[in-house]
Amino acid sequence: MNLKERSPFYPGSPVPVELFVGRSQKIDEILSYVRNTVNGKQENIFLLGSRGIGKSSLASFLKYIVSTNYDMVGIHVFLGKVTTLDEMIRCVLERLLKETKDQSWFDNIKNMFGKYIRQIGLFGITISFSPPAEELQQLVRHFPECIKNILSNILPGKKGLLIILDDINGLAGKEEFADWYKSFADEVATHYPNFPLLLMLVGLPEKREVLSGLQPSLMRIFRPVEIDRLSDEEVEQFFTRAFESVDLQVSEEAMNNLVTYSSGLPLLMHEIGDAVFWMDRDGYIDEKDAIVGVYSAAEKVGEKYLEPKVYKAIRSDRYISILRKLGKDHIPWNFKKRDIENKLSDREKRVFHNFLRKMRELGVIEMERERGSYKFVNEIYPIYIWMESTRPKRR
Repeated sequence: MNLKERSPFYPGSPVPVELFVGRSQKIDEILSYVRNTVNGKQENIFLLGSRGIGKSSLASFLKYIVSTNYDMVGIHVFLGKVTTLDEMIRCVLERLLKETKDQSWFDNIKNMFGKYIRQIGLFGITISFSPPAEELQQLVRHFPECIKNILSNILPGKKGLLIILDDINGLAGKEEFADWYKSFADEVATHYPNFPLLLMLVGLPEKREVLSGLQPSLMRIFRPVEIDRLSDEEVEQFFTRAFESVDLQVSEEAMNNLVTYSSGLPLLMHEIGDAVFWMDRDGYIDEKDAIVGVYSAAEKVGEKYLEPKVYKAIRSDRYISILRKLGKDHIPWNFKKRDIENKLSDREKRVFHNFLRKMRELGVIEMERERGSYKFVNEIYPIYIWMESTRPKRR
């Protein structure tokens, strides 16, 4: 019996640097802005992409590149449900403290923030930064000056600082965040001729549109970098590298299935890869392993994304019935409106247009160029819909 210890896949998490593949053009573009930064120019990047496209993995990889090849300090801050400027700045500075706690210049940082720094754990293995509210508000208002002091006095010999603000959903809808960022960029541009800081926001395209609506002039500050799906060649390279790291071989037929059903989306690549890894019993991934793994991954992906996003969002019995008929024949990735309409009852036909609009709003399907043609945003969604349609009728 083959006892496995560790999967090389990371569903729901940024990929480790050693497994990162692709994005070479986008990386080259961003590194041109990095070179501006190390020469004293403050840069602002908005890294854009749909959910599961690999934004955080690319951001983490860039942090690694600038830290190792450009002699910069990089920090990657996951803001999650942060909704206030005070908490955002506290998270940024706490992340900086944690990243540099083992460096020779950490004593310099302690001199600047010392009375608000606590080392937690028996041996001080982690750091907490908890200044009082009035001090945090001062840091928010004087953030350019704070960063300048850090760059000039605290990080000796370093050529710049990269701050990645990831998962900004809680801040993007806040007018105070849009106004603060615009003021920050304007102050730096007018008062600090040498300011080697690269600020990168990471978020969904619609969040950028929200910020634009709150502060229209803010968008001219950013260099937008939008990432898309990986190519089939890049997906195959990823699976080959991941399985080889744990001494597993993959047949050509199995690899074709892994590539096809991943749809170029890192989120699905990791879900499928992880499921296939644990399904295999003989150290060789064959076509059967791949197919069983794809179905297992479809179950997990459906429970994570379609159940809360779709099945709990649509209450109409007619909508549920239409969705079941979409999946009844294990339909392909794309479909024509008229072909599905022919399967519907008169009652269902009356709401079918609204159903398609709702599915587009929920990010399940998208329109193709040919009129009346649609496709699922990935190939694993219709598998789950088919699987769900074969179960007993939902209550």
